[in-house]
Amino acid sequence: MTTQAETRPSAAAKPVRWAADAVAMMREGARLRLDYSAQSLWRVDRMIDSLRDEGTPYAAVETTLRGLGAYAGEVIVRQAGAEWWASGGDHWIRTPDGRLWDPIDEARRTFAGDGSLRLLCRDATHGQSWG
Repeated sequence: MTTQAETRPSAAAKPVRWAADAVAMMREGARLRLDYSAQSLWRVDRMIDSLRDEGTPYAAVETTLRGLGAYAGEVIVRQAGAEWWASGGDHWIRTPDGRLWDPIDEARRTFAGDGSLRLLCRDATHGQSWG
């Protein structure tokens, strides 16, 4: 039997690992359970907002933001049948309709107060059920 990880393109390797690391870190450090559901992105946006509101320096959360952006990307992959693309060290999501999305940059924008992973994923998945 072939697992999903074995059949995914190599572009997914790093973001999938970053997302898994973020899930573990949020569970252990912040007691926040992330289950790769669209609804969990509300909690992710709130977590990023609280980091910003506390005045946390960007350098201190850069890796966390990358992981949370990758997590949001994995939500898109699972909800919309999208796939990871990579070029020059950057990673994007390509949805079946051919559009490219940058959830890792969106996590950075959310930290800056000008973005939302929840809304990015809603748009990328064409407004599927968000509960």
